[in-house]
Amino acid sequence: MRKVSFDQVIEVGCGIDVHRDNIVATIRRSESDFETREYSSFTSSLTELREWCKQSGVTHIAMESTGVYWKPVFNVLEEEDFEIILVNARHVKNVPGHKTDKKDSQWLSKLLLSGLLKGSFIPPQEIRELRDLVRYKKKIIGQIASEKNRIIKILEDANIKLSSVLSDVDGAVGSKIIQSLIEGNTDSEELSKFYHGKMKTPKEQFKEALKGRLTSHHQFMLKIIKQAMVDKENIVTLLEKQIDEMVKRYAVEIELLQTIDGVGYDTAVTIISEVGADMKVFPNEQHLSSWAGMSPGNNESGGKKKVQEPYTGTNIYNPLL
Repeated sequence: MRKVSFDQVIEVGCGIDVHRDNIVATIRRSESDFETREYSSFTSSLTELREWCKQSGVTHIAMESTGVYWKPVFNVLEEEDFEIILVNARHVKNVPGHKTDKKDSQWLSKLLLSGLLKGSFIPPQEIRELRDLVRYKKKIIGQIASEKNRIIKILEDANIKLSSVLSDVDGAVGSKIIQSLIEGNTDSEELSKFYHGKMKTPKEQFKEALKGRLTSHHQFMLKIIKQAMVDKENIVTLLEKQIDEMVKRYAVEIELLQTIDGVGYDTAVTIISEVGADMKVFPNEQHLSSWAGMSPGNNESGGKKKVQEPYTGTNIYNPLL
C-alpha cells in the first residue's frame, strides 16, 4: 500500500488523549520526530505537561472533548501561549483494530501538524461560568416542578382532590390549604374558608374535594416536600442574583435580543450564556444555526438521502452541551 503523506502546516504541535485519570500527550515536529509521555490528571501533573509543551516550543495543542475530563486540562493550558483545538472524537477516528491511548495521541498530533483539525467553539471563561449558573438554575426550577407534582400525588393518596377544583395547586389558595393541612387542620368546613368568589368551582364541590383521609404520614411528607421547595426557591434566588451581576456587562446585547418577538429577559440571558456576545467566531448565521443543532445534516448514498438528526460540523461542534 502506498503511503500517503500530508503537507506540514504547523511546526511543533501536541496531541493529547484525555481520560479521567490519565493524560497521554505526543509532541510532534515531523512525521518521524515525535515523543509521547503519559501524565496523571492531577493539577501538578498537568502543570508538568504545560511546562514540557512550553520547553518544546509547542504552538498548537489538539485534544478530544472527552466528557467533562477535557475541561481541567483546557483550564491549565488555556492561560499559556498555545492555540488549543478541541475536536469531536467522532471526527478523528483512527484505524479500527489499532486503538491505544498512545496511538490516539500520536494520530491527533499527526492530524494537527497536517492542518486537518478544526477546533470547536469554546466560549470565554466568563461565558462558561455564566452558562453553568443558567443551566443549574434551569435544573433547580425543574426540580421545584417535580416537588409540586409530588405534593399533588400525596394529596391524591389522601383522596384530597385539590387539583380537580384548582387550576393552580401552587397558587395562593392552594398554598394556604396545603399549609393548613400540614398544621393538622383537616376539617373541610374550616378549609373551605379559603374559597373566594372568583373561583369557577361551586363552593359545595370545593368543600367536597377537601374531604379526605389525611394521615400523619401524609402531613409529614407534605411538610418535607414544602420545605424542599422553599430551599430550592432560595437557591434560585441566589442564582438569579449572581446571574444578574454577571450579565451587567452584556446589558446592551440583552436589550437588543429582547427586541426579537418572544424573547424576554431570561431567554436573552440564556442565549448570551450559550453563544456569548462575540459573533465573530461564527462565519455566518448558518454556522450558528448548525452549532446550535438546528440544521439537518446530509447523509446521501447511491443517490438516496436518509433522514438524519441535526448535524454539527467539526468547526462548530459544541462540546459543552
